[in-house]
Amino acid sequence: MLSTLQVIIPALNEEATIGAVVRDLRACGCTRIRVIDNGSSDGTAAAAAAAGAEVCPEPHRGYGQACWTGAQGLDPAVAWLAFFAADGSDRPDDLVVLATRAREGVDLVLGDRTARSGSRATLTRLQRAGNTLATRLIRWGWGHRFQDLGPLRVIRRDLFARLELRDRGYGWTLEMQVRAIELGARVVELPVEARMRRGGQSKISGTLVGSLRAGTVILSTLLRLRLRR
Repeated sequence: MLSTLQVIIPALNEEATIGAVVRDLRACGCTRIRVIDNGSSDGTAAAAAAAGAEVCPEPHRGYGQACWTGAQGLDPAVAWLAFFAADGSDRPDDLVVLATRAREGVDLVLGDRTARSGSRATLTRLQRAGNTLATRLIRWGWGHRFQDLGPLRVIRRDLFARLELRDRGYGWTLEMQVRAIELGARVVELPVEARMRRGGQSKISGTLVGSLRAGTVILSTLLRLRLRR
């Protein structure tokens, strides 16, 4: 399974963490690791390359933009895509569990950070509030109950192509989950052990402004998806 899995890691100024993230993934058996350098001003790209990752530059800022770039030009042998955090908060062991579950007839496997108390404690109050708001709105609008909007996920490559994702910012994960439901994909959430970031600064939850901006993204993305439907 891991031999056909492409790990994609969007990274913006994560020099302090990205090397260890790549090395830990390689130690777990992941051989296809792409780090998308999203216009970093530090040594993110060099640290990722030194650790053994393929580095792809994407100067146009945006989480979704970086993810999209990482999913282009894939080896034909790649059957699955995994999206992984650059800050060390995701555990490679959890990725292996998600990938194993994906092989058992599932199209999209999501890591649920809210299922375990230790993981919930790593989320700020604003993150938890945003999660609650978004998952409730999805349930009301689409009839599916998600628990989390976390970054760790494994998706079948052919489903990813069918989703035709348009968001290039922080609405990317939300759009992926909603579009998967609209297409009738088989979706599963599994508990994961999220950790505090190992270094650097969060681009969203680290500031009040960033958190409020993320909330605005949630609402605008869901409204757009609802109108599009």
